[in-house]
Amino acid sequence: MSSSDLSDLGAARARLETLAEDALARARRHGASGAEVSASLAGGLSVTVRKGEVETLEHQRDRGFGVTVYFGQRKGSASTSDLAPDAIEETVAKACTIARYTAEDPCAGLPDPERMAGDPPDLDLDHPWGLEPDQAVTLARDCEAAGLDADERITNTEGGSLSTHRGLRVYANSHGFTGGYASTSHSLSCALIAGKGDQMQRDYWYTLSRRAADLESPAAVGRRAAERTLRRLGARKLSTRTVPVLFAPELARGFIGHLVGAVKGGAQYRKASFLLGAAGSQVLPEWLSIAERPHLPGAMGSAPFDAEGVATQDRLLVEDGVLQGYVLSTYSARRLGLQTTGNSGGIHNLLVDGKGPDFPALLQQMGRGMVVTELMGQGINGVTGDYSRGASGFWVEGGEIVHPVQEVTIAGNLKALYLDIQAVGSDVDRRGVIQSGSILVGRMTVAGD
Repeated sequence: MSSSDLSDLGAARARLETLAEDALARARRHGASGAEVSASLAGGLSVTVRKGEVETLEHQRDRGFGVTVYFGQRKGSASTSDLAPDAIEETVAKACTIARYTAEDPCAGLPDPERMAGDPPDLDLDHPWGLEPDQAVTLARDCEAAGLDADERITNTEGGSLSTHRGLRVYANSHGFTGGYASTSHSLSCALIAGKGDQMQRDYWYTLSRRAADLESPAAVGRRAAERTLRRLGARKLSTRTVPVLFAPELARGFIGHLVGAVKGGAQYRKASFLLGAAGSQVLPEWLSIAERPHLPGAMGSAPFDAEGVATQDRLLVEDGVLQGYVLSTYSARRLGLQTTGNSGGIHNLLVDGKGPDFPALLQQMGRGMVVTELMGQGINGVTGDYSRGASGFWVEGGEIVHPVQEVTIAGNLKALYLDIQAVGSDVDRRGVIQSGSILVGRMTVAGD
């Protein structure tokens, strides 16, 4: 089977399922007490245009086949990109050899059979875009041109880019579970530069969706990139101060992402979390909840089952500010004496309650402080919760933006910052797995001159 053969999706899926089930049978013949297989096909097209000229044009064609076997509580894994029978036999044999030489781990093994996704729902994730390279180039060029033409102060460009991707994933294990689904992802972006000399500023915008029809137009993306770039002209530094900070929606999801990282099973059983053992305790204000909704049709984080075939399901990760549990795979759950939450491979559509005011009202609520629109660096200590990152954005006085800000650092401790969240806006960014509006934090140190 060609890795690019996704035109007949039914045949491609049936072929991957047959190969997966054959690999499970081979593992049994090698003496494995349990086994699982993850197989995938993917294809895509990416193009970048800079100053109207094609800078890159790439076709992506990928395939993967991974086998994990268990001999009691000994585990071995191997993978290949060759789907020929001989290659699969060799991969299974290698996994079995590895398992025979590994130490026993009492937590190793497949998920419990009753946790398998019995009747996975169709989540409307697959919407291929039949785009030819010349059409992709035209769209990327139109996007960049709209940005460049928006204002004479736009002096340079990092290009307009378009990407379209389609993938098929099949998972099977020796419990008798076999499941698979296809998904697509399409995006269009533009990055621009305004000003000259030491007064140059850069910014960007992008649109992302599973359906091409739901993308913003090339002209809209280009103009938005120009607007965001121009508003940064004249940026200043600040003196060091302690003030409220408002995270823009596209950064708020990263801010919440640090909480997710702290409550993942791996961080918990390794005792490397600033929220160690925090289940049942207050981690956010009592008015704030975070829900996981894996079955939202067409959403970027939707999945009918996780990377182990465990059924995904709705749950409240945080209810009225209280952490309800952790983000667990089968292995991490067993290490903690708990049950998997269907999060092997990550979270699925985490929704931060965004019933608060719109962005202008958030500015009014903040009064005086800083809006953060860009973060630099990775100054986060997952064990202590200490947080310090380079930032840029805008200074606010009297509830109004008065000038752009650059070259400052924002700092605090995440455990305290989460409890100090004052509001979550209604301006929800739905382009990622974590969906949140702007987040207003009551006090952070803004360090500058």
